[in-house]
Amino acid sequence: MARILLVDDEASILSVLSTLLKAEGHEVVPVMGGEKAQDLIRSEQFDLMISDIRMSPVDGMQLLQQIRKEKPQTAVIMITAYGSVETAVESMKQGAFDYVTKPFKVDELLLTVQRALEYGAAMAENVQLKAQIESKYHFENIIAESGAMRRVCEMIERVAPTDTTVLILGESGTGKELVAKAIHAHSRRKNKRFLPINCAAMPEPLLESEMFGHVKGAFTGATVNKDGLFEAANGGTIFLDEIGAMPPSIQGKLLRVLQDKQIRRVGGTDSVAVDVRVLAATNDRLENLIEQGQFREDLYYRLSVIPIEIKPLRERIEDILPLCYHFLRQEAGSNREPLPVDPEAQLVMEQYSWPGNVRELENAIRHALTFAQEKGRISKDVLPAKIVAAVESGTPSMPAIGSRVEMFKGKSLKSFLRSKEKEYLEQVLKNVDGDKAKAAKALKISLATLYRKLPEPKE
Repeated sequence: MARILLVDDEASILSVLSTLLKAEGHEVVPVMGGEKAQDLIRSEQFDLMISDIRMSPVDGMQLLQQIRKEKPQTAVIMITAYGSVETAVESMKQGAFDYVTKPFKVDELLLTVQRALEYGAAMAENVQLKAQIESKYHFENIIAESGAMRRVCEMIERVAPTDTTVLILGESGTGKELVAKAIHAHSRRKNKRFLPINCAAMPEPLLESEMFGHVKGAFTGATVNKDGLFEAANGGTIFLDEIGAMPPSIQGKLLRVLQDKQIRRVGGTDSVAVDVRVLAATNDRLENLIEQGQFREDLYYRLSVIPIEIKPLRERIEDILPLCYHFLRQEAGSNREPLPVDPEAQLVMEQYSWPGNVRELENAIRHALTFAQEKGRISKDVLPAKIVAAVESGTPSMPAIGSRVEMFKGKSLKSFLRSKEKEYLEQVLKNVDGDKAKAAKALKISLATLYRKLPEPKE
């Protein structure tokens, strides 16, 4: 339960209130007078302070001002023997949640305490969510609600200041180029060019020319000398997407660039020094391509000095709704509020497996917005039909949405939110291998709060 600081200059009031609150399961710290309370406010954490207004030399209004400044998340109830409207209004203007008058009714006091604690918990959650939002947007456009994506962000922070080659792994649509851009944007090369090239999108001769340039007459149509991307990106970063599709002949030339920091244009004889950081990405398992003789093992080890793996969206369900709202905000722009999403539509998106990952989710949001303008909200029936059909058909690992809705039919919003909170806590614990201390740190709550929120172990 809650930890409550109880302040009064009457021993009888302290005794009665302590007994009542302890009977409700709360931890109560009774303090005689405002001076001692000042020190406790500075040094300890409380969920609620209940304080008499009329005390000397330090009165309740001074304590209220102090706790609002030093511990703004703590709820406050003021006690007055006078029932003065002016005093009550002034205390609430300065941040008190409510006040009670002496003599007080037990049931009314306990109800006020319960409401104040709920208010304090909501304020603490608001601060936590704000911190999470700031964390999510630490890297532009990267949503990191899940433990997996937070680890990706931690890796970006570590490797960005270095010049180490990074290999980014992940299925198509997971945001590999976004991670590469974040690494560049937080590196010492951020004021130089970031040049991406898709190794699977060009035939071999054109890819070689694009990467390394060519001299006049090197091949038919080469009427002038041309700089390649490595020269154009000098001092900056080059991003080689779909590196697994690079032809073996070019792999050897890339290996020499990584080893010697020099390139040679197609048809040329002179070597040109380049200072370029190389980031590469693939949705293939390069180890399999090595076994098949399609990828050089020595190049693989040069590229994968630091590997960063982006998990598919189906393995980081916590990111789905934050990504959804991120895309809605992008589409709405700065001058409009994003459309709200119905609970049923949220459940559909959380239950779908997203084989196309983040790219598919973004396209689904755009599809929904096309049909949602008249309704003013994102409902299940404006989502792409194939997504809704896949979820409603259900699979052993993905129950149909109808059964999920039925599960909460007739239950309160509070019951629903508790169920979702339980799912989220279990997922966080899974991400940290059951380490409750790490889970509490990731959730930005105390270990005691985490234990209170966890379900009781079954006998």
